[in-house]
Amino acid sequence: MRIEVQIADRVGIAQEILAKLAGRALNVSAVEVEPPHVYVEAPALDDAGYAQLRRELLQVAGVIAVEPLAMLPGARRRLYLDALLASQADPVLAVDAGGSVVVANAAAVAASGRSEAELIGCSLPLLLGDAEVAAALVSGTRMPAQEIQLGGEPFLCEAVALHEPGGGVAGAVLTLHAPHRIGERLSALQNYDAGGFESILGDSPAMRQLKVRAARMAQVDAPLLIRGETGTGKELVAHACHAGSRRRAQPFFALNCAALPESLAESELFGYAPGAFTGALRGGKPGLLELADRGTVFLDEVGELSPYLQAKLLRFLNDGSFRRVGGDRELKADVRIVSATHRALEQMVAEGSFRQDLLFRLDVLQLQLPPLRERTEDIVPLAELFLERACAQTGRPRARLAPAAKAALLANPWVGNVRQLQNVIFRAVTMSEAALISVADLELAGAAAGPAEVALDDVGTLDDAVSGFERALLQRLYPQYPSTRRLAERLGTSHSAIAMRLRRYGIGTG
Repeated sequence: MRIEVQIADRVGIAQEILAKLAGRALNVSAVEVEPPHVYVEAPALDDAGYAQLRRELLQVAGVIAVEPLAMLPGARRRLYLDALLASQADPVLAVDAGGSVVVANAAAVAASGRSEAELIGCSLPLLLGDAEVAAALVSGTRMPAQEIQLGGEPFLCEAVALHEPGGGVAGAVLTLHAPHRIGERLSALQNYDAGGFESILGDSPAMRQLKVRAARMAQVDAPLLIRGETGTGKELVAHACHAGSRRRAQPFFALNCAALPESLAESELFGYAPGAFTGALRGGKPGLLELADRGTVFLDEVGELSPYLQAKLLRFLNDGSFRRVGGDRELKADVRIVSATHRALEQMVAEGSFRQDLLFRLDVLQLQLPPLRERTEDIVPLAELFLERACAQTGRPRARLAPAAKAALLANPWVGNVRQLQNVIFRAVTMSEAALISVADLELAGAAAGPAEVALDDVGTLDDAVSGFERALLQRLYPQYPSTRRLAERLGTSHSAIAMRLRRYGIGTG
């Protein structure tokens, strides 16, 4: 049984309490003194014995109360501490001032490759293989996170010094973060709002077919090449394919190959070893391949990679191995590569600027994203969705598109695709306070003239300009909707009005 004795703090009272237990020949297995309490564990004490002992203890001067106890506070703290350490997926070590391991959780035992008995008491310099880093970690000096080796694997080590009441260093607690664990957290922060296939906008036949094809390819664990013009949403599709794959619970990272010079792109993708170059972090830095282990890396604009990086990427695709910049140790990572480009890679291969063997490795699976001008059914619905979002974002009342504005959107060539459409709508909402967005609010005059090909200097009267626009619009849409009823339904007007205009402009009569 365990008992709690509430006391008045005076010299010798704890010894008197223990003397009462000794007088009853009770074996005491644990005692904790935390004034104004004394906690005692006596395994042989039963209920009858407790009642008698309680009466005797209450006769001791300074004893206020005696109550049974479920668990000693120190044992409870140890239980919770053990549970806390066991729940940590990252290795945690506590070392004393001399650098010897005092406490290690299960993850640390597994990472070290030793048994718990071998790990406890092990010298930190021996464990890490680096006396200088080990000494710094327990020195009490505040220092940035260091990369260390434990069990032959790299970890990012964070150290918190433990200080005695007098200020001296009593040791340190070390928390080790594996690169892929860091990657999981970074990915969760960066991609917390990234959706799946439901986030790919558009309900045209081309987009429905794309989503079906992409969903099937997402489940195949092979390199995927996404082709499409700028602004078609290649990264969005890459996110969706990751979310639909068996790797969905693992990290997803994106690297724009066109945005960085070769040296930075290499260190971002492959990481760098300690002292690899001036200004590098002392302990080195893991690259995206290490951070995304068991996950996905998206290489946007992969056609912009230099020949050197093409060769290094090819080697990784062949066997999953690579070296950090300035490193001499082979590393392995299980990463699915999803790449994207708007360039004609086959033509680049013919010109000698892109490796054919790399193209073969990247182009195992392929998705071709249609440009917005080839799925005109999506233009107005997308514009209305972007309009709703822009109004909410800018805090203004909801607006709607005028019929002429919808017609203008349909006639625009959209060389920047969905991204350009979104920008046009946002600009119109920002610059106009009207509840009805007009053609003028869209500010499309600066864009390519598209099918109308009307120059401002050639415009005579307003009627001439409107007629020219109508003719160009109908000429563009009639091949897709070759009947007055279908075309009228597409443009939201009567079929008689469309029939009259088709006759006026001689469309569909030849």
